[in-house]
Amino acid sequence: MNKLRSRFGRILRNPGDVILTEDYVELTQDAKKKHAPKILVRTFRLHDFESVKEILDSIREGYTIGLINMLPLKDKDSIGLKRAIDKLKKTIEANDGDIAAFGEHWLVVTPGIAKVYRASMAKAEIDDEFGSKDDTPGSVQTY
Repeated sequence: MNKLRSRFGRILRNPGDVILTEDYVELTQDAKKKHAPKILVRTFRLHDFESVKEILDSIREGYTIGLINMLPLKDKDSIGLKRAIDKLKKTIEANDGDIAAFGEHWLVVTPGIAKVYRASMAKAEIDDEFGSKDDTPGSVQTY
């Protein structure tokens, strides 16, 4: 018991947050609140290809969902925009995240803890169940 208490005490930094019984370890509400990470939704602007680094650093941390305005780079450099999107896509997919466009000028990127809902996902589930063949496009474009 003391071995478990010391192990969990190191993780929780306050051994008083852990209540041990013979069958399970119970965490107090204070312990849950202190260490629960928050998800941050943050907006970014793609001004140039170098803007991608800041976005990827935030996404790699694992707790940031990024809404990216592509318009500044789209107006300046369409080739740079394609390079930036390719870089985002490769890194996001390598980290088991998700990337999708909505509207003409926005991207949403998520870490592995979140996925972007797509109307085509729901449509595929309905098609599997009922055999429908409707090809109505969704409002989110996959990159």
